[in-house]
Amino acid sequence: MERRPAGVAVTTAAESAEHDSKAIAGGIPSRALMRAAGLAAAAEIIRRYPVRASRGVSVFAGPGNNGGDAWVVAGALARAGVSVRVTEVMPPRTPDAEAERAAAVSLVSLGRPLGFERLIVDGLLGTGSTGAPRSPIAEAIDSIAARRAAGARVVALDIPSGVDATSGAAEHAVTADLTLTFGTMKTGLLVARGSAGRIAVLDIGLPSLVSGPSLIDAPWVRTHTPAIAADANKGTRRRLAIVAGGPSMMGAAVLAARAAHASGIGLVRLFVAPENVSVAQTIAPESLAFPWPTDDATVDREIAGYAHAVLIGPGLGTTDAARAVLTRVLSRWHGPTVVDADALNIFAGRVPELASALGGRPTLLTPHPAEFGRLVGRTVDQVLADRFQTGSILARDLGAKTTVLLKGVPTVISSATLDRIVSAAGTPALATGGSGDLLAGIAGTLLAQTEDPFTSAGIAAWVHGTAAEIASVDRTTRAVTLDDVAASLGGAWERAFSPQVPSYPVLAELPSVGDHL
Repeated sequence: MERRPAGVAVTTAAESAEHDSKAIAGGIPSRALMRAAGLAAAAEIIRRYPVRASRGVSVFAGPGNNGGDAWVVAGALARAGVSVRVTEVMPPRTPDAEAERAAAVSLVSLGRPLGFERLIVDGLLGTGSTGAPRSPIAEAIDSIAARRAAGARVVALDIPSGVDATSGAAEHAVTADLTLTFGTMKTGLLVARGSAGRIAVLDIGLPSLVSGPSLIDAPWVRTHTPAIAADANKGTRRRLAIVAGGPSMMGAAVLAARAAHASGIGLVRLFVAPENVSVAQTIAPESLAFPWPTDDATVDREIAGYAHAVLIGPGLGTTDAARAVLTRVLSRWHGPTVVDADALNIFAGRVPELASALGGRPTLLTPHPAEFGRLVGRTVDQVLADRFQTGSILARDLGAKTTVLLKGVPTVISSATLDRIVSAAGTPALATGGSGDLLAGIAGTLLAQTEDPFTSAGIAAWVHGTAAEIASVDRTTRAVTLDDVAASLGGAWERAFSPQVPSYPVLAELPSVGDHL
């Protein structure tokens, strides 16, 4: 299957600025971009908050082009009959912002919020801002926080003020209920989901980017998921071998198997520690249970002669017996492989040895940041600071057919050829033990069916995260269990195959996550 681009581009602050500059150099006036952004944002504000807008809107305008966007919003809302009050924290410093202020100032009132406004627009700082905000911006951020605490909703333009558009650092930042970002998804928004609220990417006429990471969406998942034929049988739906479930860790193997079955696999063989075989047969009856293979002939017959893909690692452990079975399976099986959890930990600090063991096969690694750090000898903070680039480096070191899925907020999928896609689906309900086992099971199914680690990773990450979103609807995060997420996998697949056209100019939208929102 031909691999197609994913959804909207994901950019750092510098990449976003360069994108704007190229558009301007290509003939789009900078003020036209500002007006397109402000008018699109004003329309979305009225569409999403009609009642709140009718009761008055308070706009906070800063000195830069983000402040210019705010003045466009203020003028557009006022022309639509909305009562608008603008808090001009600092006067405009750019010609475009000055022009938009002049066009709107006679239509609005000036001064701090009067207290009855139920909608606040944050246009203080844009994507070029870094570091902790200083006075008087800092005081304005505090004022917005106070109005939100009193019941107002906050809409941020492009990025919540105080959030670093590249890193997501938010030492002193606005907490928004809705962020309307322009043209591209900013990497900082994907990290600082708690500050951003619901995120909508608005089309403002920028040309499409052809390089860099992009955001996985339902159409991409739908396009790349192989169809199940009308005359399919359990063999044509492919066979997956899961090598997992060491002593006291049988649950990981079962969760992976459950997710594989819920994702369309035809047959699963579970290879677990000998004492766990009877348990596996009881609690995972849809899978066939076997003890870990202890000789090459068994691997050749029961795994290499059977499977279309192998998932190895969930709950495997790092004992001598676990190391022996990992070494044996990797030496005898040379097909598509998902390497997860303890199978990664066993190779901690030994990337060249892992590369040798993989031998150039199609491989998907699924580490969380701590496992990634142990593997390459970096701290978790170092991994997270470089999350959008570091996976490609590891994939390249492991071989041309390797893909690395670095789990987290967001999940970044990187290939050895520097292709990158990002999944922002999910909620904090996934931040619990066993969540990665579900993801590995989904990925194992897709790898067996596509033999493409990169697309398998992208589909699995989106479906896994979307299942958590479905399970979390109308429920506090504390009440969502992995059973709920597993039970929602069917709904996630249904969502992928239910085409929905977003309302123009919305290019992509992410829900708010976290109970405090």
